[in-house]
Amino acid sequence: MARDPQNPVDEELERAERDGEPQHQSTNETLDGDLEQFAESLEHEADDFEGEANPEAEVLAARVEELEQALADAKDQSMRAAAEAQNARRRAEQDADKAKKFALEKFVKELLPVVDSLEKGLESMQEVDETHREGVSMTLRMQLDVLGKFGVEQLDPQGEPFDPQFHEAMTMVPNPELEPNTVMDVMQKGYTLNGRLIRPAMVVVSKAAG
Repeated sequence: MARDPQNPVDEELERAERDGEPQHQSTNETLDGDLEQFAESLEHEADDFEGEANPEAEVLAARVEELEQALADAKDQSMRAAAEAQNARRRAEQDADKAKKFALEKFVKELLPVVDSLEKGLESMQEVDETHREGVSMTLRMQLDVLGKFGVEQLDPQGEPFDPQFHEAMTMVPNPELEPNTVMDVMQKGYTLNGRLIRPAMVVVSKAAG
């Protein structure tokens, strides 16, 4: 049986199929090549970005470290300044306290001879009327009380061990009845102002006999 000739439509479809197969294959190959190039391009861009990011990161890290060091230095300077200010304030307070305590030192030294005179006068009034003696004694007590209110204390070391920080030895006398370096007699009483010596006691000190 003879093959029926194809109609023009069928022939056209067959031709299109034959022509389309190579064209489709070529298109796939082209797409694959483009994808590979695109992937390589992305890799290069990623490498370039990574290469660019590292220097920036290093710069930022160095800047952060620099700022942290500057902050630490600022804190250290602030602490030092605060400590210096505190020390200066403490010294100022101490100086003011000393000035307040010892401002009367010169004035007290001027009054001490008056006290000495009252004491010597009282000692010499053994045979004087009791009323006169009582008047002088009262004046002396008032004088000492006033001095005591301002931190003045009297040193009368009769019978005490000799202390070179507060006593001035005028002479040393052998005395077998006393321990060596004992104050035998007080020739002039001493005084302190708020614990600081303003006049030593002038004393006679015992020493070993022989």
